[in-house]
Amino acid sequence: MKGILEHEVGEQVDLFLLIKSATKGMASNGKPFLTLILQDKSGDIEAKLWDISNDQVRIFQAETIVRVAGEVHNYRGRLQLKIRQIRPATAQDGVNVADFLETAPIDKEEISSKITQYIFEMKNPNIQRITRHLMKKYLDRFLEYPAATKNHHEFVSGLGYHVVSMLDLAKAISELYPSLDRDLLYSGIILHDLGKVIELSGPISTTYTVEGNLLGHITIIVNEIAKAAEELSIQGEEVVVLQHIVLSHHGKLEWGSPKQPMIKEAEILHIIDNIDAKMNMLDRSLKRVKPGEFSERIFPLDNRSFYKPTFHS
Repeated sequence: MKGILEHEVGEQVDLFLLIKSATKGMASNGKPFLTLILQDKSGDIEAKLWDISNDQVRIFQAETIVRVAGEVHNYRGRLQLKIRQIRPATAQDGVNVADFLETAPIDKEEISSKITQYIFEMKNPNIQRITRHLMKKYLDRFLEYPAATKNHHEFVSGLGYHVVSMLDLAKAISELYPSLDRDLLYSGIILHDLGKVIELSGPISTTYTVEGNLLGHITIIVNEIAKAAEELSIQGEEVVVLQHIVLSHHGKLEWGSPKQPMIKEAEILHIIDNIDAKMNMLDRSLKRVKPGEFSERIFPLDNRSFYKPTFHS
């Protein structure tokens, strides 16, 4: 059966979808409406429910599976689902939340074993011990969580997949530029987004936790590195340098980094992070585009549309 994003504009749909988020708004006529983000394994799509009752607001909440009939529209360059009928799924429908969750293209076991291998390759005992300690502490959540609520790697195991992709990129770059400290780079990559297991609520209908809103993943993991060093009785410059790499990985102050990169490995980590996030956004967006057509506008990429050349498969 075709996923929601595999349908063409103008096509009728009748399928089960999971409500990823439901936001109440007020229309210009003073009547309430809901903006729904509906998802299945192919991705997500926006839909509006107009003139809703309080009962409907209670029924159509995040994490609810619904059966939807309607039509795919193009609204300002983005796909939107025009709902004709909607109802909550029942036990008789035999559908589960897991059926609708997009997942990383590699499984959790492969992510885990690759990260174990990269930690094993580290030669600096202080960096290796801190990394292994924190990875062990948060492994289960790390393997399940998305890397973000939207924009890139926002799917089950997205965080682990993002980190493994970055590590493979770092390995290739380190072979071209042997002056890079691999231990620092590998550890920084493994730890840079680990605070997201506390910042975010989990892999389903992901939202920000109280700590996520008040502190953010960068502050969270900087504190965790300090705690780990204390528990392992590690003192040394490695601790501060690792903290700096995590602090500066967004690259610019206006992008949320308290410090700009001031160490070579911190600069390279920021670039690798950017490459992997952008490639993920582009690949997922262009997957839905036919050769010779433009993608939807991608908001984090300066709201640009991207063209798929006709000779691309």
